[in-house]
Amino acid sequence: MNYPHPILAREGWPFLIVILVATIICSWLGWKVPGFLMGLAFLFTLQFFRDPPRAIAGVDSLAVIAPADGRIIAIEECDDPLLSRRALRISVFMNVFNVHSNRSPIDGEVKQVIHHPGRFFNAALAKASTENERCAMHLVGTEGQDVTCVQVAGLIARRILNYTEPGRKLARGERYGFIRFGSRVDLYLPPDVRVVAAIGDKVLASSTLLAEFAKVPNA
Repeated sequence: MNYPHPILAREGWPFLIVILVATIICSWLGWKVPGFLMGLAFLFTLQFFRDPPRAIAGVDSLAVIAPADGRIIAIEECDDPLLSRRALRISVFMNVFNVHSNRSPIDGEVKQVIHHPGRFFNAALAKASTENERCAMHLVGTEGQDVTCVQVAGLIARRILNYTEPGRKLARGERYGFIRFGSRVDLYLPPDVRVVAAIGDKVLASSTLLAEFAKVPNA
């Protein structure tokens, strides 16, 4: 747990304040049904923007941890969307009840951050990786490993937040972004990694080990 955790993500405060004010107004005016619905909306928003502290999985530079909470929906070889290489993609789908903070899967330096405009298909669909709004980040690990981490917008998610820039160094498990209201994160790794997770697994950002690099480049 190597960075401050606010428990409640800062991205949620504007929403919570607006909904809370609306709830108070409805209550003051005696509008019971709208007030009740706004109260439910407040509770839903509160749980959506929670950002709890997490233990960091992995003890060495070969470990690759989950960049997001959710369920693994794909493990497959494909083309890396940012680098000219074949890669192994591990996709984590986040529903509206998952924590939506995104964390760095490795210790490394940010080399590129590229935003791609796109559509808003259901993030669980395979075509979401190439056709949806997304933000791709290229990380180079401490031992030279290349990792591409792509935040993908979904059917409801319309806002991808990435706070990094080239040259920034991220620690494994460090918070680097947020996606609002349901989405996915695609992780592109060297094809020779040893995957320890499986399709259908429920994972926790930072705390779940996804894979291990098979070897250290140039070793």
